[in-house]
Order: sequence, then C-alpha cells, then structure tokens
Amino acid sequence: MAFQGLMAKTVLNGVIVVLVLTVGYLSYSYISRGANSPPPSPPPAEQPKPQKIIQLDLLNGSGARGVAAKFMNYLRGRGFDVVEMKNYKVSNIPRTLVVDRVGNRAAAQRIASALGISERNVIQQINPDYFVDVSVIIGGDYSSLQPLH
Repeated sequence: MAFQGLMAKTVLNGVIVVLVLTVGYLSYSYISRGANSPPPSPPPAEQPKPQKIIQLDLLNGSGARGVAAKFMNYLRGRGFDVVEMKNYKVSNIPRTLVVDRVGNRAAAQRIASALGISERNVIQQINPDYFVDVSVIIGGDYSSLQPLH
C-alpha cells in the first residue's frame, strides 16, 4: 500500500508540474504577444464637414455672346454647381448681380466673392418656385470680373 500511495503522489505531482508549465507558457504567450503588437493607432482626426454645394443659374444680361459659358467654366472649376445657363429677359443690365433665391445670403456672398463682385450687388429675392440657391445675372461689367482675368 505504501508503494501505491507513493505512486499516486508522484502522478499527482507530475500533473501539477504539467499544469504549472502550461499556465506559465500561456501567460508568457499572452504577455509577449501584447508587447510585439503594434501600438494602437490614434483616433482619426475629425474631418471637416463638407460645405453644401451651391446650385446656381447664370443669366446673361450683358448682350455679349459666350460670356455665360466662360462664367460657367470658371464657377464649376471652383466647386459651384451651375445647373442652367440662358439669356436674361433683357440684354442691357449695367452691373452683374448675384441674387439669393432661398434665403441663404452667405451662399450668394460666396459666389459674389469668387466672381469679384461687390457685396452691394448681392440682393435677395426669395422665391420658393426656384430650384436653385442663387442666380447670377451677368451685366455689362463682365469684362472687369474674375472669370475673364
């Protein structure tokens, strides 16, 4: 019986040694894996919110041919959405006007600034039937504005 008790203790000690070695190995693996992993990337910087695209129509009131196309190319190149281009009802407008159609004067002023138009030539005529934010009525002063420089 003494031999069986000694044998049982030896087996039990062997099992304990195997368990301790297994726990040690797993602990080492866990710790070393964390040390070798790349550092966590910083949170992404907050992206600026894109500005709303301003939709506008161009109305040529200058009487000069091809001017509206030059204005259209200039404005589209600066991120504005020119959705329509046509002649104005009269062709003798002396000064170019920027007309706010939806109550967003800041949008009209952005377009005026891009064209080199004075703020006093920005007017407001809100019309819920219009599908554009701003109308630009090109006047006889077109040659002094940014699209032709």
